[in-house]
Amino acid sequence: MSKVVATGSQSRWRAHWLWIALPVAVFAVAVAWIITVNPLQGLSNGAPPVEKLTFERTVLNTSGLHLLVRAGGSEPMKIAQVQVDGAYWQFTQDPPGEIARASTAWINLPFPWILGETHKVDVVTNTGLTFGHEIAVAVPTPTVTAGQLKLQGLVGVIVGMLPVAIGLMFYPALRGVGRSGMNFLLALTIGLLAFLLVDAIEESFDLVGAAAAIFQGPVMVVLASLASFMVLMAIGRRRGTPTGLALATYIALGIGLHNLGEGLAIGAAFAAGSASLGTFLVLGFTLHNITEGIGIAAPILKERPPLWAFVGLTLLAGGPAVLGMWLGSLAYAPQWSALALAIGAGAILQVIVEVGAYLMRSSKKGLDALFTSPVMGGLAAGVAFMYATAALVKV
Repeated sequence: MSKVVATGSQSRWRAHWLWIALPVAVFAVAVAWIITVNPLQGLSNGAPPVEKLTFERTVLNTSGLHLLVRAGGSEPMKIAQVQVDGAYWQFTQDPPGEIARASTAWINLPFPWILGETHKVDVVTNTGLTFGHEIAVAVPTPTVTAGQLKLQGLVGVIVGMLPVAIGLMFYPALRGVGRSGMNFLLALTIGLLAFLLVDAIEESFDLVGAAAAIFQGPVMVVLASLASFMVLMAIGRRRGTPTGLALATYIALGIGLHNLGEGLAIGAAFAAGSASLGTFLVLGFTLHNITEGIGIAAPILKERPPLWAFVGLTLLAGGPAVLGMWLGSLAYAPQWSALALAIGAGAILQVIVEVGAYLMRSSKKGLDALFTSPVMGGLAAGVAFMYATAALVKV
């Protein structure tokens, strides 16, 4: 009897995999036929293929001008000529030949760029289509050196870790607040996170406007935000609703992901030659982020976490700014910055939901807790402070 049952199970298993393999095989044959025969070729009216070219990175050094471009459109494209400031220049391409759809290539020109000047680059394809790119301020692109990385790391610490640490230093003083004070601080956290959420989404959509169309920028931002929110909600709720140190950790994570995007912006400002703008951004971001430490401390005011917990929260919230500085100045691309900000937006939304739920539970008033004077005041104070200090970084 057991042999008969085993034989029947094997037959069902084989049939199961057969009905998976069969449609996959048919699909593979159909794809191969379409590529080989190209049945749509007869519908062509002779017009050239749609071409798109996105400039993702510009490098200026002693050997000249180097541009990283990404091809879009319906067919591979070939670069025929390159103009700089109206004059044609000899160039090399790496890798050479046609650039496949969604692929990248470096265009290298021995162009004697002038420090501080503006240069206009025009790339002409073999179909005659021209794509323009402007270098607003020509400055040497930072190179990967130990000294450069140390300096950028220092700036990242000042922008990310220092303000969070300063905010967490208010922890002993905040422990003495009563229930109304606690509700005010929790609402303050929601207010500053709500501002960061709107800011992250807005900046994400701005960045994807400069990215290649192949990345489907707006869709990528929405999907990444939703995925980040759902994943973190699932992780956070697997052991019940997060409270105390766990909730503070999620707040630090959401802020950290947002600080990664801020670090990318500062690093990109330095790489683009906006040294004074970068310095101004550093000062603005430092003041802008001080409240974040207070927001992280709010859920743990009833606890006495060990010292290492405060160090860990500071690193989690501020450390990504250092990584963002390095990536932004050395390997900046708008789509990756937008993706980082979108993921951060989803994480921030998850934290807003959890802090709001914690506030309603701790007040034992349910939804009515959100409409009390301390809560409304905290929300307004959080948004107002972030809005006022954001004026220093919105240039």
